[in-house]
Amino acid sequence: MKNQIYLYEILVPTVRNDGRPFRTRFHRVWDKKIRDLTCGLTIMQPAKGQWIDVSTGNLYSERMIPVRIACTYEQLQTVIDITIEYYDQLAVMAYRIADQVIIKTKKQ
Repeated sequence: MKNQIYLYEILVPTVRNDGRPFRTRFHRVWDKKIRDLTCGLTIMQPAKGQWIDVSTGNLYSERMIPVRIACTYEQLQTVIDITIEYYDQLAVMAYRIADQVIIKTKKQ
């Protein structure tokens, strides 16, 4: 289904490639870009992440911010592209965590 909404999680970095931390106000700009695209997000507590750059064998260990987003697959691709560009990342991980999303609003 082309317009099916799923719940995805994307891992957002807390530090730049040179080790300097991203400030909260920097993250807030990304938050707004994603909210404008998907209408919302849930920012989780940072977690420790590790990954190996297969081209160099270097191990990277850093805190990551899991962010949950209810969106279509196409929107997720845009979220990933925005994240790679905005945070100047070599790679970004995102994954589907729910096959069904129910958003129910209060009746007026």
